[in-house]
Amino acid sequence: MAQLQTTSDSATAPAADPLTGSNAPGQDRAGQIETRGIDFVPDTERHGRARELFVVWAASNINYLYLVLGGTLVLLGLNAWQAMLVVVAGNLFWALIGLLSISGSRSGTPSSVVTRAMFGVRGNRVNVAVAGWLICIAYEAINLSIGALAGFALVEQLGLPAGTGVKIAIVAVTAVVTLAISVYGHATIVRASGAFTVLLLVCMLVLAVFVLRHADLSFVPVVDGAALHGAGIWAAAFTGLTIIASGPLSWGTGADYARYLPADTSPKAVAGWTALGGFLPSVVLGGVGVLAATAVDMTDPQTALGHLLPRWFYPVFLLVIVLGSITNNVLTAYSSGLQLQAVGIKASRARTVLLDGVMGVALTGYALFVSNFIDTLSSVLELSVVLLAPSIAIYATDIVLRRNRYDGPELHDESPGSRFWYRHGVNWAGVGAQLLGSAAALLCVNSTAFTGPVAAALGGADLSTIVGPGVAVAVYATVTRRASHSRSC
Repeated sequence: MAQLQTTSDSATAPAADPLTGSNAPGQDRAGQIETRGIDFVPDTERHGRARELFVVWAASNINYLYLVLGGTLVLLGLNAWQAMLVVVAGNLFWALIGLLSISGSRSGTPSSVVTRAMFGVRGNRVNVAVAGWLICIAYEAINLSIGALAGFALVEQLGLPAGTGVKIAIVAVTAVVTLAISVYGHATIVRASGAFTVLLLVCMLVLAVFVLRHADLSFVPVVDGAALHGAGIWAAAFTGLTIIASGPLSWGTGADYARYLPADTSPKAVAGWTALGGFLPSVVLGGVGVLAATAVDMTDPQTALGHLLPRWFYPVFLLVIVLGSITNNVLTAYSSGLQLQAVGIKASRARTVLLDGVMGVALTGYALFVSNFIDTLSSVLELSVVLLAPSIAIYATDIVLRRNRYDGPELHDESPGSRFWYRHGVNWAGVGAQLLGSAAALLCVNSTAFTGPVAAALGGADLSTIVGPGVAVAVYATVTRRASHSRSC
């Protein structure tokens, strides 16, 4: 029998890690650095309840970005009611993220290990590197840039000069706070999320009250000198659907935060609390963004929203943007650290998180101080749905086909001949479905960086979040069932 191989924080040396201060496995307590990385969490170390997932996901999604996305729908030409429907429809993809989460409590491993079942040991390394880690780093830079820009504005509101030195300090402090929580890990994230959720929720509700006072539900946006009608409305709606769906589709890491739950935790509870924690704040804040866009021009939302707020609350609003970028990046940095381990980096989780942080800060610095790279990076992220939507669809399909029966130790067996080695370390059912699904999505995407021929033929309607996953699911399910039938014969 092939020897079981695992990637573990303590696998390389028995001595205590100088960063974590411990070599004992399974240390997952708030205020202490989590010692486990992507390795299997045994039943004896499982703890917590599914409802804890609500605040984890709520804290990370009470985020200024959703205000911006909601306002973008009105800029596309949709009226308030049409935009509200798109906000709700796009955020229904949180149900998929909830579904992915149940694989964590069942297997005791993070998403970047569970996906070995879909892509094979070697194929998964490429998938995690491209559709996981690289996109996470880009999102880290985007979030850190948004938080830093709000921090710059906050300093100026306080009457202080925001010179280069001050700006660098703001970026550094924001990054340090984010990485500190991410390095401490799972239990600290869960503990801190409750306080962050309450604080951010209260501030955002106050913001919503001020926006509602100025909202005009009868506002009809004008695009190119006229209001949208007929096919133009549908084109804008489908494009908006992709924009809103890009939020939940960027979170294919739900298992990372459910893997410490007891294996017998109700899958419905895990899926429900995860999905609800992401769905509610995303819909509420997206709706506030829509309403704000009926009163002000959301092409420059940070400045525009300032006109709707009393002078005393505007600095609070800027601080909320900073805090929201931190809570969002805490999960992003934590998961990207796990992804680096899944790619094959032999280092502790704490060290991979710090490595991610250094790269994210470097990219942010380049974006803010050297060039207008942030616009280019944003355009690239618009296309991330081409990779993420098919990947998440394949993941969800595999959970259904296997009935969520994942064995953690088996998933960690990376040796040739292991269950998930497949053919030369690659499961071509998953890889083929990903490639074909992404190709189909690319044909249908409509972004500032690229417009596919199908989208162009449909007047700009972006069907990438429907067609891409649809093709991926069809291919993966068909090939997997045929392979299973062949083996049974």
